[in-house]
Amino acid sequence: MKHNTRPFKILLITVVAFATTACGFHLRGSYNLPEEIQTLSVTSFDIYGNLTREMKSQLRLHHIRLVKPAEKISNLHLNSESYGESTLSLYQNSRIAEKQFSYNVSYAVSVTGKGTYNFSTSLNRTYLDNPLTALAKSVEEEMLAQEMRVEATKQIMRQLGRLKADIEHLEQTKIEEKVLKSLYQGLEEESKEITIKTRFEGKEAAQENQRLHLQKQDESVSP
Repeated sequence: MKHNTRPFKILLITVVAFATTACGFHLRGSYNLPEEIQTLSVTSFDIYGNLTREMKSQLRLHHIRLVKPAEKISNLHLNSESYGESTLSLYQNSRIAEKQFSYNVSYAVSVTGKGTYNFSTSLNRTYLDNPLTALAKSVEEEMLAQEMRVEATKQIMRQLGRLKADIEHLEQTKIEEKVLKSLYQGLEEESKEITIKTRFEGKEAAQENQRLHLQKQDESVSP
């Protein structure tokens, strides 16, 4: 007796799809990257450094065409990277038991015809400092640094995916500020005109009152 397994397969595919979406999985090239950065140049504080190489790998993975810097080509510039270290806990003998590493990347994106936008990304990782494995410590720390570097480039890719919305929001904000400024200037000019007009009316009224007063005096003096 044969069983119809099609409903089960559909259910399985649906569950897998929801699971990959929930865990943040992205298919290659799935970022909604603006057309302006589909072709991109990359410059860096260290053009041959690990961060630059990893960033270029991420861009190629998402089908970004990398070219040399040019006037009409959008640019991603890696300004700097920095590491930090802090102690989280100690052993009873006052030796360091747990550390926290921080990693920061500062970068700027120049979009042709739009402007330059500055960003930064930060990561933190906890590290257990085992004094019995001192020889392997440097290797483990380098592996941790590389892991954070890779994650930072992924965050940069996500930011590039949001860049279109950021640009549209910024342009809308500029338009609104320009309209408000224009309205404010219009109200100032209108206010000045009203003030000046009021002053002239007051002066004419005073002159008219003085003329009537003199006329009354003349009439009282006349026989």
